[in-house]
Amino acid sequence: MTAEGLPMTVPAQDLPARVRIHEVGARDGLQNEKSAVPTEVKAEFIRRLADAGLTTIEATSFVHPRWVPQLADAEDLFPQVAELPVALPVLVPNQRGLDRALALGARRVAVFASATESFAKANLNRTLDESLAVFEPVVRRAKDAGVHVRGYVSMCFGDPWEGAVPLHQVVRVCRALRDMGCDELSLGDTIGVATPGHVLELLSLLNEEGVPTNVLGVHFHDTYGQALANTYAALEHGVTTVDASAGGLGGCPYAKSATGNLATEDLVWMLHGLGIDTGVDLGRLVATSVWMADHLGRPSPSRTVRALSHKDQ
Repeated sequence: MTAEGLPMTVPAQDLPARVRIHEVGARDGLQNEKSAVPTEVKAEFIRRLADAGLTTIEATSFVHPRWVPQLADAEDLFPQVAELPVALPVLVPNQRGLDRALALGARRVAVFASATESFAKANLNRTLDESLAVFEPVVRRAKDAGVHVRGYVSMCFGDPWEGAVPLHQVVRVCRALRDMGCDELSLGDTIGVATPGHVLELLSLLNEEGVPTNVLGVHFHDTYGQALANTYAALEHGVTTVDASAGGLGGCPYAKSATGNLATEDLVWMLHGLGIDTGVDLGRLVATSVWMADHLGRPSPSRTVRALSHKDQ
């Protein structure tokens, strides 16, 4: 580990006192792994993340196994971690997925929408409006069951087929999800092309169009090395929910140069240096990511994991 007292805490003005990290490593991070990760390893990963102080850990997805084989064990995995004293949201693509999640006692679910027609067709095999129509009864039934619903909006800052995405298009999808009843929204930079000014402009427009900052989270990929800079811009705007993946697990199959999700360790290092409370024990988190990297048989891309583990991770 590094020298005692580092990072030195030097608070910046007008930033949140606390940030809730929405940990996505166990779901978004692992879903594209080609080799099957044993259910017991996934469950232990989630337990270790909880022990490191993460309070929201996305556990799995109740999607058809044909589409995401890595998460075919959702029914086996969720009961193994359901009693942990943390929030365990799960992804539900449709009514069937919601039924499966509710049957196991899930109390937080997420739907995955797109800000662009091209990604909706590629990922959901529907037009943008058709996909929103599918989500509406899912969200309504979840809310009727007293379940918290998160709405993911992918391709908010750029699309590999369409290029730049008009801000008003992103706002339209966000407002539609809010109108359905989504409790929170996660703005996804799926191919990692956002820059700080772009982030601030979208957040400001969402506020102007009636979507408050307190329901917004951000989900950045580090393809062009901008994830932490974009996160800082979001913090300046007042965002207090940031998605991240332990060890930097995960990536975007639509951008060959994508380096994956923002690493939770890199995020925690920055936040702790700013004096922002996360509740996370960085040492335990790093140890967890080293453990998972060993299971996956390859180094973690997280710079902080590499620096603090003193390994060629």
